[in-house]
Parts: sequence; C-alpha cells; structure tokens
Amino acid sequence: MTNEMIYVAIVLGALVTWLPRIAPFILTKYKGLPDIVLRFLNYLPITIIFALTLSSVFEEKAGALPSIKWLELLAIFPTFWVAARTKNILLAVVTGVVLMAGLRFFF
Repeated sequence: MTNEMIYVAIVLGALVTWLPRIAPFILTKYKGLPDIVLRFLNYLPITIIFALTLSSVFEEKAGALPSIKWLELLAIFPTFWVAARTKNILLAVVTGVVLMAGLRFFF
C-alpha cells in the first residue's frame, strides 16, 4: 500500500509540474495572444535581469539593514549603459561578467 501511494504521489507531482509548463504551448498553438499580452511579455526578460542584478548588489543579514556590495554596484552602471545602448542582453551580460572579473582582479 505504501509503495502505491509513493508512485501515485510521484505521478501527481510530475503532472502538477508538467501541466503549467506545457499548457501555454497547447493554449496558444492555434490562437495567438492579444497584443497587450505580447507587449507585456516583451518586458519580462529585462525586468527579470534587473531584479536579479539588483538583488546581487545588496547583501541581506537577519536583524540588520541591507549593505551595499560596492564592486557589484560599480559594474552595474556600465553594464546597464551597454544594455540600453545596444538592446542586446547577451552583450550586456558579457560586459557585466568581464567588468566584475576585472574589478575583482584589481580590488
């Protein structure tokens, strides 16, 4: 009885994680998304990168205010300049990685 419950839990868990990933493809296969949804989705990559970048600049400790990581903050400005100027996220990521490597090498 216990083994059957484990198998059922595994199958249900797989189904629950698989459905949200596959459902959008099935739902949009024959009918496109409205223009407002497409415009919204265009902003997602840059907002995700911004959120990840901003969270890496601040160091949180329980019971204390967040502190700033100064090297990361220095690397952000040229990286965002490259991203805004070229509209190429891959180039911006490479710029940020190279800048951080250089800053960590010298400081």
